[in-house]
Formats: sequence, structure tokens, C-alpha cells
Amino acid sequence: MSKNESVLCIKKNLLPASWVQQQSVVPLELEQFVENCSTAGFEFMNRQDAEKNISHKQIIPYIVLQTKDLEKTAIYNRQGSEKRLHDLWSIGIGGHINPVDQKRQTSSFLQILTAGMERELNEELDQRPENDLPVFAGVISEDVTDVGKVHLGAVFRILTSAPEKFLSGLELFQFTWEKTKNLEQLNLELWSKLALKLISNH
Repeated sequence: MSKNESVLCIKKNLLPASWVQQQSVVPLELEQFVENCSTAGFEFMNRQDAEKNISHKQIIPYIVLQTKDLEKTAIYNRQGSEKRLHDLWSIGIGGHINPVDQKRQTSSFLQILTAGMERELNEELDQRPENDLPVFAGVISEDVTDVGKVHLGAVFRILTSAPEKFLSGLELFQFTWEKTKNLEQLNLELWSKLALKLISNH
């Protein structure tokens, strides 16, 4: 994490209470999510400050890759810059939304969210089929872990009939496609457990 990185945040008390419980799994339409976030208003904060500021939630696009028959889900091992998640398995590709994702002063929340998600996918995956598009599923949040307290996950899912066409970059350590029914036996990060719960209802 660079000292000067700025990340998109929303004041926690302006978000719907159901989104920010001890553990929240909220299926939602994209329009509703965008409307709530736009109404609450967002700001870019220095990431080092934001990581300690539990009155704000950093919005994180969290993209799950699954085969169309839902039999397999892409997973990887956390080895990146977030030391607090090391050695846990994750089903979510994603990261912070930065000012670079706001193309114009007048960009809407949806435009910024979409640009951030696209950038993350392009950074993490060296190749992916361009017709397999992310579909919004809802939000996840938890106040159990230090990481969770300051983040809110906007969960998207990409369903594919060509998993072999997804090539991971170096950040996605031990990237592989696992049988969805076996995921619960892995040492998953809490967000991945919540995301699984969310999409299994979707």
C-alpha cells in the first residue's frame, strides 16, 4: 500500500443499517446499491487513515468467478499486500477504488464503481473472455476482523463456460478452479464465506 494512495469511502452511519451489521449478507439489485451509495455520498480518503477509521467503509468490488453450471469456483491463496489475510483462500478478486477510477469530476458512483472493478479485473487477470460480464449480487460486510471493520464488499459474479480462458496474474497466488461443493472445507477468508452465502441464494 503506497503512503499516498487514496481510496473511496462512505460514512458508515449513512449506509443502510442492514448492510453494516456484525455480519451482513444482503442480496440487492445494482440500482438499489448505487442509489443508496449515491445518496450517502462518497469521498476519497488517504488509505492509511481509512484503515484506522471505523466510522467509514471503504467500498471494495469483490468479483467471484464461477462456471455457468455452478460446479466450479475460482480460488486463490492470499499472499498479497494485505498481511492480515495471508494463507487464507479467497474466492473474490477485487480491491480498492482509487481516484484514477473517477474519469471526470461529474462521474457518477456507478461509473466510478464500474471503472474500479474493470481495472481490478485487468490488473489481476492476464486474460479473460470479454463476453463474460460481471453481474451484481449484493453487499457483504463484517465487523469481526480488523480488515472487515473498515470495508464493505460490492459482490459481483462472472459466470463462464470457458474457465480455461481465465489466466491469472502474479497477484492471484495458486489460482485454480475448485469444486464449489468442496469450498467449505478450505480455510476461507470470512468475506469469501459471506460471498458464498450471498451467491448461493442468488
